[in-house]
Amino acid sequence: MNVETFEKLFIWKESKNLFVDLCNKFTDAEFKDYFYKNQLLKATLSVSNNIADGYEKWYGKELVKYLWIAKWSLGEVKSMLIVWNDLWYFVEDEYSKLMESLNKIVAWIISFIKSRTEKKEEIKSESTDSKYKLKSPPL
Repeated sequence: MNVETFEKLFIWKESKNLFVDLCNKFTDAEFKDYFYKNQLLKATLSVSNNIADGYEKWYGKELVKYLWIAKWSLGEVKSMLIVWNDLWYFVEDEYSKLMESLNKIVAWIISFIKSRTEKKEEIKSESTDSKYKLKSPPL
């Protein structure tokens, strides 16, 4: 792989940006559910942290393990965003933009996992939209 540090990984940058976007959303003083906000932000930050942690270890199985953890954290974030949307905390197209970003990150993590696993097993993507299924991760 040509990328020397995790900070240069496209999937790390995108997952970090997702966290920053959600942090910015929560600067609104009207959102008073501290538990929900705290859990959502922890789960979102976990994505970029696990990508970084796995990349720093860079051993085949260790890296893949941390990529799976990042993907699982995205499942938690997705679930929480769906609930958040049901509670009407989004305005206009904010929800669809966040979900699009999340689905892209999931697809890129899946591609990264596929590129790092010795057995090219079929890995099921959680993304329902085929436009996010990439041939290789943008590194």
